[in-house]
Amino acid sequence: MHVFIFDGNLGRDAEVRYTQGGTPVCSFPVANKTGYGDKERTHWFDCALFGKRAEGGLPQYLTKGTKVLIRGEVRLDEFEKRDGSNGAKLAVFVHDIELGGSKPSGQQPAQSQPQQSGQSQQQAPAEEFPDDIPF
Repeated sequence: MHVFIFDGNLGRDAEVRYTQGGTPVCSFPVANKTGYGDKERTHWFDCALFGKRAEGGLPQYLTKGTKVLIRGEVRLDEFEKRDGSNGAKLAVFVHDIELGGSKPSGQQPAQSQPQQSGQSQQQAPAEEFPDDIPF
């Protein structure tokens, strides 16, 4: 597995949908800028977060402009464009995501709905480390 780590800002609010098998998928584009001045370039990555984290409390914080640090597996997806030519895009299967910085001024975080009694609040799973650390 190849691990890819990068940071950037969300290009739009995250969307949660479900596969035919019922697996939740949270998808969002991330813009990563490199270079400076007239050499500055923006690279776009289509990111996808699967499973419990995709439908938990995290997506409400993944709004347009939010700064994120992503660690995941990258792959090249090929597709056919509307004009019939071939295209390609980078897709990232997110393993870890960290929210960073503050939102751009004028934006408010998404309001969460109050929990009904009897529901437990979901938390991001803690990373597990083996007991034997090799150093």
